[in-house]
Amino acid sequence: MAKSPVKSPLKESDKEVTANVLQSTLVDLIDLSLVAKQAHWNVVGKNFRSVHLQLDELVSAARGFTDDVAERANAIGVSPNGKAKTVVESSGLPEYPDNWQTTETTIDTIVEILGDLIERLRKRIDETDKSDLVTQDLLIEIAAELEKQHWMWQAQQA
Repeated sequence: MAKSPVKSPLKESDKEVTANVLQSTLVDLIDLSLVAKQAHWNVVGKNFRSVHLQLDELVSAARGFTDDVAERANAIGVSPNGKAKTVVESSGLPEYPDNWQTTETTIDTIVEILGDLIERLRKRIDETDKSDLVTQDLLIEIAAELEKQHWMWQAQQA
């Protein structure tokens, strides 16, 4: 890793833990924004318009949080890596299917993806409990919004 021009407020061991959490969150959020946009372009069927618009809300949330996470990494003296190759190689999100998908399949897949990401975020919240409470607070904010989104997507399955 190149020497950072930013002096970290964290001790080196805490910085390393926090950097790993932020980097993995960054790639997952980038992937979420891409998956949700892919779904947005390819959803068809009953209730198309509401699902189509709800996907845009998810994209917007993911993109905003992506920037927050990358800027937090910079604030602790870590260079974030959101390149496509990095996302492909390290995202932990489930694969989204190709081609057009019915609204039902889209909803089910988004529920699964959000559930998986929330589980990963909650582990990261625990990981940052000792290393960096500021990052933990950001992760809690992200988890709260994604859990709200998850609930709204699940409500469509009822």
